[in-house]
Amino acid sequence: MDAWTMSPVQAAERVSAFLWKVYGWMAIGLGITAVVAYAVAGSPEILRLVVGNRLVFFALIIAELGLVFYLSARAVGMAPGRAAGLFTFYSALNGVTLSVVLLAYTGESVATTFVITAGMFGALALFGSTTKRSLAGAGQFFMMGLVGLILASLVGMFWRSDALQFLISVVGVIVFTGLTAYDAQRLKQMALALPEGQAGSYAIVGALSLYLDFVNLFLMLLRFTGRRD
Repeated sequence: MDAWTMSPVQAAERVSAFLWKVYGWMAIGLGITAVVAYAVAGSPEILRLVVGNRLVFFALIIAELGLVFYLSARAVGMAPGRAAGLFTFYSALNGVTLSVVLLAYTGESVATTFVITAGMFGALALFGSTTKRSLAGAGQFFMMGLVGLILASLVGMFWRSDALQFLISVVGVIVFTGLTAYDAQRLKQMALALPEGQAGSYAIVGALSLYLDFVNLFLMLLRFTGRRD
């Protein structure tokens, strides 16, 4: 059954079922990341291995990027169980690298920023899922902004400038704010276009997109609201 032959009630049920899976997996991923980050931050031995050895730290970053690209490109053709396993592994790996955040900022400011991010994310996702206006054009604009943000971040790694870091933070908040609304709308449209019975792996891909939007929005906001420990 496709979107053209479904009744409004059937379409709403399909969208609701798919989005429950997407947001459920996203919540699982965030939970795993938080637990792992907290555990690593409390283990001096692991911290010495991760933070004290740049080679290990950058190897973890490269592994994370590889997993993101691999999941984004190949998850649709995978068995749902394998896609879920890789997403879970990526979430745990991200928790290891994000443990540094728990050390750099006070626990109170991390918790406060998380609540602010959750509120913003929820409002943006609701807007993207309910608006009748197409966000496709805006999505392309924000994707271009993401490319520019990545390039600026690479420059910022070698050229220390407070003005550049501030600009990166401002642009980052804007970009991931827009991408959250765009991805929420895109996933709603995806739910209606999916072949019957193939929602599993697509839900993992969708969860990964929203997970990345949330985590990056959180990190960008933390630069403004976080207090250094």
